[in-house]
Amino acid sequence: MSNYYFPENEAHLRQVMEAFSFPATLVGAVRYGCGHINDTFCVLCQPKEGDCIRFILQGLSQAAFPRQDEVMENFERVTDYLREQIKAQGGDPARETLSLLPTKDGNHYYTDENGKVWRLMPFIEGTECYQTATPERFAASASAFGRFQYLLRDFPAHLLHEPIARFHDTENRFEKLLAAVEADKAGRKTSVQAEIDFALARQEDCSVALNALRAGVLPLRVTHNDTKLNNVLIDRATGRGLCVVDLDTVMPGLVINDFGDSIRFGANHAAEDEKDLSKVNFDISLYEIYARSFIQGTQGGLTQAELEYLPWGARLMTFECGIRFLTDYLDGDVYFHTTYPEHNLDRCRTQFKLVRDMEEQFDKMRKIIRNIQNAGGNEP
Repeated sequence: MSNYYFPENEAHLRQVMEAFSFPATLVGAVRYGCGHINDTFCVLCQPKEGDCIRFILQGLSQAAFPRQDEVMENFERVTDYLREQIKAQGGDPARETLSLLPTKDGNHYYTDENGKVWRLMPFIEGTECYQTATPERFAASASAFGRFQYLLRDFPAHLLHEPIARFHDTENRFEKLLAAVEADKAGRKTSVQAEIDFALARQEDCSVALNALRAGVLPLRVTHNDTKLNNVLIDRATGRGLCVVDLDTVMPGLVINDFGDSIRFGANHAAEDEKDLSKVNFDISLYEIYARSFIQGTQGGLTQAELEYLPWGARLMTFECGIRFLTDYLDGDVYFHTTYPEHNLDRCRTQFKLVRDMEEQFDKMRKIIRNIQNAGGNEP
């Protein structure tokens, strides 16, 4: 308990905590986790008898989420639905999804004097949030994200808000790149002509998934939109992906984008800003590991078209990410945090290298999905 305290530089934290009904005496709080967006604290309470109880107190970033009421509405709707689905399947809703604890006024969140929204959640004990992947952890996260899709397969996605407008509108991302090239605000265009040409040669790719959505080939689903390993709590005892967290970007979208972002992040051993591109390689064995566990996790909940477009999800999410880094570099590094002048350019180059690798192995990527299907991997 000596590690817990009320941080002196968080003078308003006590006031925030006083808005909530805790079941025991407050001992203190400490900053928690590795997130860079929200303010997250672990709060400790000591009952008169028994072990201490932990909670997660989280303040939403006003910069990232200007419409915080919509973020919280999405959070409540999705987690309420998940609890019912988990309970119906004989699972443990208290451990397999997030939940909100009420304020003293009976609300699901507290808004402080600065307009910042705070929420309180039970701490899910016996779990780990890993920052680095092993094949086993990657598979566990895939199964969890697949099950997330399965549990929400019948949820009416159109009822959810879009907290970040046009988040995976790849056509719009490309238009912003063209505008950045034209404006050349930072005077960097001539030094990145190779990257600009790489993107221009793939402009038509930006419409592949969106055209399928517009044609009704791909359905609109509830999507997570930040499907990294560290957004799954993994059970220490079993190694199972237990609970999907960080639900602030939940919104209507395409399953293939969630799948693709996981592949972009996890099927590569190099850092996102690796300068030596010879170290940046798409690992198709990790792709196969993730794809198998993800598809099995969906328990037959994906359509045939969604399965066929999964490889495109990997290519498009990686390409889109590279476009965003290149756009920010041309604009003068105004969106992504950078630590040196070419940081966004290095990030862009790693993504484009992965795109090229995926293009070269695209037939293999498709064949892997077909083989998983043929082996019954998509059966309920």
